[in-house]
Amino acid sequence: MATAKLTFSDVSLTVNVPSGTRIIEISEKVGAGITYGCREGECGTCLTKVESGAENLTEPSVLEQRVLKENMAARDERLACQCQVLGGEIKVRPA
Repeated sequence: MATAKLTFSDVSLTVNVPSGTRIIEISEKVGAGITYGCREGECGTCLTKVESGAENLTEPSVLEQRVLKENMAARDERLACQCQVLGGEIKVRPA
């Protein structure tokens, strides 16, 4: 199984994660500062800034695009409960 390097810059921690893992799952396990509410992609609480490696994440779903727009998210922000790592290196922090 492919892996990715996911860095949480708020806690200066890099972990190897399996491809297909959602960012929020890893954030919970390592104690990073990404908060969440619904885990379903509807509340926008887990808005996360992707500092680098956005190309190594899944494309936003229609639902995620709608919630990002409703929350006036910047282009480099994603919902941690929705985006999955594909491989490579990704660096994130709470928005």
